[in-house]
Amino acid sequence: MSKEESISSKQRSDVAIAADFRDVDIAAQVAGGGYGDSIGEEDALRIRRKIDWHLMPLMCILYLMQFADKTTLGQSAVLGLNQSTHLTANQFNWLGTIFYLSFLAFEYPQNLALQYFPVGKWMSVNIFVWSVALCFLIVTSMFYTHAEQTLRVGYWFLMNGLAVIVIGFISFGVLHTKTDNFEPWQWLFIITGLMTLVVAVVFWFIFPDSPVNAKFLSTEEKRLAVLRIKSNQTGVENKHFKLNQLYESLLDPKTWLFALIVALSQIQNSLTNQRQLIVKMFGFSTLETTLLGCVDGVVVMIAIFGATKIASVFRNTRSIVVSTWIVPAVVGGILVITLPFTNKIGLLFSYWTALIGNGCLPVLLGWANNVTAGHSKRISTNAIILIAYAIGNACGPLMWHASYQPRNRIPWAIIIACNGAVAVLSIFIRIYLARENNIRERQTSDTTYEDVYIVVQDETGAEAKKKVDKAFLDLTDRQNRDYRYLL
Repeated sequence: MSKEESISSKQRSDVAIAADFRDVDIAAQVAGGGYGDSIGEEDALRIRRKIDWHLMPLMCILYLMQFADKTTLGQSAVLGLNQSTHLTANQFNWLGTIFYLSFLAFEYPQNLALQYFPVGKWMSVNIFVWSVALCFLIVTSMFYTHAEQTLRVGYWFLMNGLAVIVIGFISFGVLHTKTDNFEPWQWLFIITGLMTLVVAVVFWFIFPDSPVNAKFLSTEEKRLAVLRIKSNQTGVENKHFKLNQLYESLLDPKTWLFALIVALSQIQNSLTNQRQLIVKMFGFSTLETTLLGCVDGVVVMIAIFGATKIASVFRNTRSIVVSTWIVPAVVGGILVITLPFTNKIGLLFSYWTALIGNGCLPVLLGWANNVTAGHSKRISTNAIILIAYAIGNACGPLMWHASYQPRNRIPWAIIIACNGAVAVLSIFIRIYLARENNIRERQTSDTTYEDVYIVVQDETGAEAKKKVDKAFLDLTDRQNRDYRYLL
């Protein structure tokens, strides 16, 4: 039996198992191996605050720029893009779809790259091609506990709303720019492009790859940072790609349940490129539309913060939060297609109510990350889910045909139906995971991985055995029967 097989074996043994360095998590190199190793509450809070101060501002700035780039296309539609380039409505919709087709094509190569390259450096490269969501999910799982992850995902997702506000004010400014060689929409692209370039350079030099090599942490703080996330039972990272974890991800029903629910939730995200056109069709001027777009950002920020905060504070409420947030989204959509088209204020507020559904995605992505263990499996699962995310985003723009304008009843009806399906699926996933937890509660304690060690060199250069905690064996959620799923 190979060393890798010995780690993944389900056979019970009282004999200590020797593990290969490639098979265990990198956290095993800095954390103590005994089960008595722990971190005090005061130290845990101190380390978390330090990580927050060094990571969150950078992640938020990057995600702001990522979403700003996405919303630039939609904002440009009311700044003269379509008229200058003679785009039809359907051609404009294809621009939004092509963006996500590229996202779709490179999501799996992105998955492999994250396995082998330093995360921080690879992320700076990704700023140029905008496929950072998978990177961020992995980074969040490396540095934060399960209880903290959903709220941190929410923090950088808040930048979606802030990006809309920032782009709204920039658009308002460029509307007043009069130049012979550039139109307002061209200035918007240049400004956001330069901002992106600066962020990419900053990330290359200062963003850490993991807690193990974070420069802002001392050697002892790195050990404490690893021990702090020990309760996750997921470790930090493992650069050895394990095919058995990929296969498990592909065969795991919850992988596809989360992929489906994320894809359906992103049909509504087609509003990103359509929102300015929709509001203008309500009867507002171009100048009014650019300023009202800032309110879109405020609504999205409130929705995201509220959803992630509740899901973080109250344990096992993720499905409840998702299904609850869908209710106003559905009501708002129904009002948009039923109110008289002369009632532009009512239509505007109904549209803003529908945007509350945007608070669901960070909860869903954080939830999927929380219920998946094993570094290769987590990366593979996240890649599959984000491929589904790209499919949903690629399909969404195609339903906004010019023949449906100005009421757009067909696309709004599709959004309402998809949102309803998201609410039902969130409850179904909860029932599925709760059933699995109940099965594990009734089983006897699993001792398969209780006595595993790696061989290291001590200070004198002699070989010594170092016990590895089960949490740092890079086990999947199916292999580790002590793992419990969050609901």
